[in-house]
Amino acid sequence: MYSCTYSFKLLMKIIETTNISKRYIMGSEIIDALKSVTISVDKGEYVAFMGPSGSGKSTLMNIIGCLDSPTGGRYVLNNNDVSSMSENELAEVRNKEIGFVFQTFNLLPRQSALENVALPLIYAGYTKSQRTEKAMQTLKNVGLENRAHHKPNELSGGQRQRVAIARALVNDPSILLADEPTGNLDTRTSYEIMELFDQLYSKGNTIVMVTHEEDIAKYAHRIVRLRDGLVESDKINATPTNPREMAKMFAEKTKE
Repeated sequence: MYSCTYSFKLLMKIIETTNISKRYIMGSEIIDALKSVTISVDKGEYVAFMGPSGSGKSTLMNIIGCLDSPTGGRYVLNNNDVSSMSENELAEVRNKEIGFVFQTFNLLPRQSALENVALPLIYAGYTKSQRTEKAMQTLKNVGLENRAHHKPNELSGGQRQRVAIARALVNDPSILLADEPTGNLDTRTSYEIMELFDQLYSKGNTIVMVTHEEDIAKYAHRIVRLRDGLVESDKINATPTNPREMAKMFAEKTKE
């Protein structure tokens, strides 16, 4: 009985798209950014969406992140059909279900790390004391409790991205959606952030990462490749890159 329940949890679909498409009409020009994309992501998966510019990966990320709606097809997020929701309904789903991590961090410059992390909790209805306690715990989980009262300009790039990850996690979302999370980071800091993602995955978080970089995609345990608005391939990555080993190799190399 227990093993059946456990298996069900492992295979529970968080993301399920069926023949979704996205068409943009710009004057006399019609652009089909997505053409009949059908994919699913199970709870606890670590997936990378990869493709060159114009492949449709950013459009797919926007739809999965409820920042946009498909022109056609169906999108079910955590058992809720969000395909034709209103803007207000999508905003509520975003705050509850999705934690965003952006390439440019998107932190409020005049707010402390703690205040930035606590921001989503305001919309979720937490009291100030509850927000402070939960935000501090989340900062602690990403190793930044000692920087809680620093503003973004007092933090390194890696620390700012950790604050952004903490902000994404503070509402206990169904998905952590990361758009080029290492795009603005140096090599060593990139390894640190990818190691943090690996730790979050090992704790059961569902991670969807969007990237155009092959080496970054290889940290994920499954890689979905897009091209010309279609899924070109969808494969399990049996040998994901180990960020801790990469960091160690980099440190040894820089000593030479």
